[in-house]
Amino acid sequence: MRMDFSEVIGNQHLKAHLSTTVENGRIPHAQLFCGINGSGLLPMALAYASELLSRQFEKGSPEYIQSKNKVSRLAHPDLHFVYPVNTSDIVKKNAISDNYADQWRKFVLENPYASLFEWLQNLGIEKKQGNISKYEAEQISKKLSLKAFEGGYKVMIIWMAENMNSECSNKILKLIEEPSNKTVLLLLTENEGKILTTIHSRCQKLHFPLLSEADIAEGLVKNLKVQETIALQTSRRARGDYNKALQLLQESGEDQIFEKWFISWVRTAFRAKGNKGAINNLLDWSDELASQGRETQKKFLAYCLEVFRQAMLQNYQADSLTFFIASDQSFSLSKFSPFVHQNNIFEITAALEEASYHIERNGNGKIIFTDLSIKLTRLIHTRELV
Repeated sequence: MRMDFSEVIGNQHLKAHLSTTVENGRIPHAQLFCGINGSGLLPMALAYASELLSRQFEKGSPEYIQSKNKVSRLAHPDLHFVYPVNTSDIVKKNAISDNYADQWRKFVLENPYASLFEWLQNLGIEKKQGNISKYEAEQISKKLSLKAFEGGYKVMIIWMAENMNSECSNKILKLIEEPSNKTVLLLLTENEGKILTTIHSRCQKLHFPLLSEADIAEGLVKNLKVQETIALQTSRRARGDYNKALQLLQESGEDQIFEKWFISWVRTAFRAKGNKGAINNLLDWSDELASQGRETQKKFLAYCLEVFRQAMLQNYQADSLTFFIASDQSFSLSKFSPFVHQNNIFEITAALEEASYHIERNGNGKIIFTDLSIKLTRLIHTRELV
């Protein structure tokens, strides 16, 4: 895949804006790209970096083409990456991005729209929380203190920047406040509220909207040669997230794992009323979820919120808004939906959001998921009163 604006799906207004900044030489040294990764944060950052790193050469010249090719291989000496990592079988302590550089290149070249969960899964550390630590901060300073290898710009892309700890954030803040010449920092985040306020206020912000169904469908047809009717159906279910569309096509990824957990949970919660054996099964389920990493737990709860929402829409015959289809043939949304209605949806939503809140604040996972399961056991049996 060439890392050019023409290859980035949708968001034409953002492409035009970034292209104009390069053409006019008015390039902010610190920028914050905000949105879900499936809307194209990383592909857009790579395309922008490609323009910046090749702009010193005449368009079409051998040097220009060579520079572009280096970015496309993620091998340009003036393009640096920072991303969440953790210790693993390969790295026993003080993990930094460079420890996983080969895996990162392969991962991004395969799918630059992929999620943090998939990245951690790729490394075999999905049960841990990815973070950008103080050890990373030291490396960032070293890399940006060096002269540009090719004499032009240096670009550092910090992917999922909300995972920076306070020490790393303060180091980045210093770099933003005292920028080196021709150095561009691109901070990519799915949760701008977690970015240090002083960093947030000093960056130029670009908000990435969800992709349109038409853009996702066009991307599937162009990149994967998907049949047009299937591309349109998939894009509708993807809800503005190109990565979700890829997962739906592959019948894999985090949604399949989440679906399995969700179905097991609601079935067991339904049986648990007055059933001691089912209560024990719920406790086992809570143990399994508690053993997952915090990011996985939060994403699963967000997935549950969406499925409950879809069930309620199905219950009230809002068929044009429902798209959920379980890969498990034994689970039917239409049969499940009568149990989700106006008399319990608000409490279910509040319980899920409260659980996510406590996980975010490093609460005890076993207690959080056990409490949530007991609440669901009661709520799922709430009668719908007209």
